[in-house]
Amino acid sequence: MRKTAEGLKKELATLRTGHATPALVEHIKVDYAGTAMPLNQLAGISAPEARLLVIQPWDKSCLRNIEKAILTSELGLTPLNDGNIIRINVPPLSEERRQELIKVVRRRVEERRVAIRNLRHEAMNELRELEKKKEISQDDQKRLLGQLQKITDGFITTAEQIGQDKEKELMQV
Repeated sequence: MRKTAEGLKKELATLRTGHATPALVEHIKVDYAGTAMPLNQLAGISAPEARLLVIQPWDKSCLRNIEKAILTSELGLTPLNDGNIIRINVPPLSEERRQELIKVVRRRVEERRVAIRNLRHEAMNELRELEKKKEISQDDQKRLLGQLQKITDGFITTAEQIGQDKEKELMQV
């Protein structure tokens, strides 16, 4: 459950906000030598200014592939290739785009809530099996089920808080 919540935080970091951050593009898959590789394994990514990303590939031959991967990504960014590095100007978000991104955040939070509930369901089944095999008592099973529910509620709250924080970040102008 902890990994699910942490994964949500990492996933939401890739959503574009008003300022440039390397996390926006580092996950983009780039075709390199016939293999799809994350951009952060092919190039150095930096944000020298609040609205500018600079991508410096370690192998200049993959510049075109990086440029194409960024263009086809869902980020809506336009790379500028000068033959050595790629610059990406990150424009401020429009109100409409902010609302779209908030919908994406809410959908991803809901997906993580479902994943956490599925993990709880698996753990509950394991506890029932242990009780059937007489490895734990019925009282222990009930106590553990209660603890499991508290843990689940805590992680769902954490996921919701991560989502709310990202929504606030998106709404800042």
